[in-house]
Amino acid sequence: MERKFSVVLSWDEETQVYVVTVPALPGCVTQGKNREEALERAAEAIQVTLEGLAATGQPIPHGAGEAFVSEVVVSA
Repeated sequence: MERKFSVVLSWDEETQVYVVTVPALPGCVTQGKNREEALERAAEAIQVTLEGLAATGQPIPHGAGEAFVSEVVVSA
């Protein structure tokens, strides 16, 4: 069965990589040197996380979950 998950992709200036988090799967985080690599690794990380949940008898999310990404401007 295919499942779709929302991911958050952000650039980390310090490490110079794209970081991907998966809101529906807390702790599922990966990175890549470019967007394509980061998203490919995200798919792998999601698959491994789902397999781990199944192996330990934990509930498996049905998919996407709710994600809202916006920008907030502050003066520093």
